[in-house]
Amino acid sequence: MINMAKVVLSCFLLFAFVVVSCSATTYTVGDTSGWDISTNLETWVADKNFKVGDSLVFQYSSSNSVDEVTKKNYDTCETTDVLASYGNGNTSVPLTRAGDRYFVSGNRLYCLGGMKLHIHIDGDDTTLSPAMAPNAVAGSDQNPATTFQQSPSSKKNTPVSNGVVNFPPNILSLVYVALGCYFGMIQI
Repeated sequence: MINMAKVVLSCFLLFAFVVVSCSATTYTVGDTSGWDISTNLETWVADKNFKVGDSLVFQYSSSNSVDEVTKKNYDTCETTDVLASYGNGNTSVPLTRAGDRYFVSGNRLYCLGGMKLHIHIDGDDTTLSPAMAPNAVAGSDQNPATTFQQSPSSKKNTPVSNGVVNFPPNILSLVYVALGCYFGMIQI
């Protein structure tokens, strides 16, 4: 009976470890204020700790857009040569590599007014494959480097929360844990 309890406890702890290693955070840029000229993005980003596997959600009105740019273009608010451009009002950007990323408003005057975001992503120097990236939020841009002018959504209409993100390799880990627990119980 004691051995059975140890196996069950071990399986539970192993399962909990695998589930925790699968978690990622989805950050809504600016929280309830969204991606907006009135949002203090420097204050918003100050207490965040971004990791590879997390994602950013930009929610904004049709008069705004989001451009991902180089550091030089971030510093000067240059919006003519961008890495990616989004404009549908509800954009999800997966953080698939460690390092610095820079986002600015597509409206240069808004950018000069402070509507820009610099984040640092912690993690090893590996890059997540698209299959391992978090699922995009409904209505997100699917094709970076293009601007979509679809009907914008409200800044507050998409619930976003922390939670488990299903990465295919970790699903396989769960199967291994289940099989190990199953065979461990049979040996008792």
